[in-house]
Amino acid sequence: MSADPDPVVGNGVFGRDVGFGDLTFFAHTDNLIPSEKPSYAHPMDIWLQHEASVAILTWDDGENRINLDSLGALHQRLDELEATTGPLAVVLTGTGKFFSNGLDLARFAGSPIEFRETLKELKRTIGRLFVYPAFTVAALNGHAFAGGALITLGFDYRVMREDRGYWCMNEAEIGLALDEQLFSILEHRLPKATARVAVFTAKRFSGPDALAAGIVEATTSEDQVVRQAIDMAESYVMADRKILAQHKRHAHGAEAAFLGFDN
Repeated sequence: MSADPDPVVGNGVFGRDVGFGDLTFFAHTDNLIPSEKPSYAHPMDIWLQHEASVAILTWDDGENRINLDSLGALHQRLDELEATTGPLAVVLTGTGKFFSNGLDLARFAGSPIEFRETLKELKRTIGRLFVYPAFTVAALNGHAFAGGALITLGFDYRVMREDRGYWCMNEAEIGLALDEQLFSILEHRLPKATARVAVFTAKRFSGPDALAAGIVEATTSEDQVVRQAIDMAESYVMADRKILAQHKRHAHGAEAAFLGFDN
């Protein structure tokens, strides 16, 4: 794997403090430069396609930054699919270099209230994914950093590109502490040793590293990531959705409620 600049902090140095009310952290100057297509510059969408009973959601907004718009679009698609009847499984993927590059820090620099609301909604979204009444697969086509990495943990199964891209909790690098709820997502879903290495060291896990550490269940080539995710989803598409939902609540209901999703 060739060495790319960090997708979040690049090659520069920590430049200035960014304050969000009671929360202040050192943020890398490059991290506050909007991507080519800022998520708040246009109405964004998550594409929905179907392959038989598998719904494929494609998040295609450049770096796929997390904000209230992107989370709202994801909930809209989840609502739409949950309202259907019959067999269903769901795949979420990104495009290009990114599955998701985490929180939309450039957008929040002038809006501490939106930052807090987005964190709250991110937790609720992951809680919903934990207990979603269909089998779910995350197809990691590229980098999944910070909040983007956390979103992947809400899925039942994860397949990651094997040759490029990192799964990384980089908060220790940018000086942003996880709260108890965010930390609980990692400890709920990952082997404890892996969760602690991820948050203490900001280790960038390649596909093979993530597989060995128990972060993902499979790796494959770039051109097969979505295909393998669809095939895995299809193998569980006939599961009784009501029974699956009940079993997911046994497994994840307390965590989902702790994250703010309890309906």
